[in-house]
Amino acid sequence: SNTGTFITTHNMKMTPQTKIVIVGHGDVVEASLRAHFAARGFQAVASVGAFNPLDMMGTRSFFEREKPEVVILGSVRSGGIGINQAQPAEFIHDNLLSEVNVIDAAHRAGVQKLLFLAASCVYPKDSPQPMKEACFLTGSMEPTSLPYSTAKAAGIVMCQAYRRQYGFNAIAAVPATVYGANASTGEDVRMAHVLGALIAKFFRAVKEGEEAVELWGTGEARREFIFGEDLAAACVCLLENYDGEELINIGAGEDIAIKDLAGIVKDVSGFSGQIVWDRSKPDGAARKLLDSSRLLSMGWKPKVSLTEGITRTFEVMRRTE
Repeated sequence: SNTGTFITTHNMKMTPQTKIVIVGHGDVVEASLRAHFAARGFQAVASVGAFNPLDMMGTRSFFEREKPEVVILGSVRSGGIGINQAQPAEFIHDNLLSEVNVIDAAHRAGVQKLLFLAASCVYPKDSPQPMKEACFLTGSMEPTSLPYSTAKAAGIVMCQAYRRQYGFNAIAAVPATVYGANASTGEDVRMAHVLGALIAKFFRAVKEGEEAVELWGTGEARREFIFGEDLAAACVCLLENYDGEELINIGAGEDIAIKDLAGIVKDVSGFSGQIVWDRSKPDGAARKLLDSSRLLSMGWKPKVSLTEGITRTFEVMRRTE
């Protein structure tokens, strides 16, 4: 593909002195990245609280003033099917606006590298499985998350456009669904993706002595999950080793039926009641498994199994209860 005449490939080495900006919304992605860098002694890590990514001039002035070297741009709004359907306008508006403002401000301020985190819903709903990066923009996206997916697809294309025209070193990645100890609990369960919501529901059911947990859909849909620590390590690997225009997948390499996933969460939580499936609610896409062979070839691989990650998440929740 045409990568433009300005591009000079330069892999960068992240050090504790590297100035990093992480744009998110206090979700598990942002929290996992912040924890990863903090554990390694990184001093200059700013997150979205430092500026409002929906404010163009405020974002520009922040970047001009702070001169970050690396930007990791996630979502300012994300969540499961329910919240996607309840707030489609905010999901497309806020994510599009933040992408436009942050990518442009980063380019103008001379940021060395920007990593944009998209989502697996950018791939066509009937993609061959596992989904390869070349599937992007080859068919219609899943309708239940279309406003969010459209914003994410636009972010990928914007990174490619700024790379081609300006030589801006922006790369785009598609992670599997991220979960971890910072998953939603309790009152904000609607904002969680499926695994975060499951963990929160079973945690609450045990705590409150409930006899049944109600889950959406049939349980037949299959999803792929990645623990927050593994995602953070993958992001560093890409920032240090990848300079391509084509998007790149970040996945654990295996998926699981939601019904089986619910069984694991139930066992780890210690819940002894019933699981009730509300089949009137949508399943979303039948399957979303990423082909992550390109990233695996760079030497990264996930370290935390699904059962271990869920167990660790529950341990943290019980400790901080």
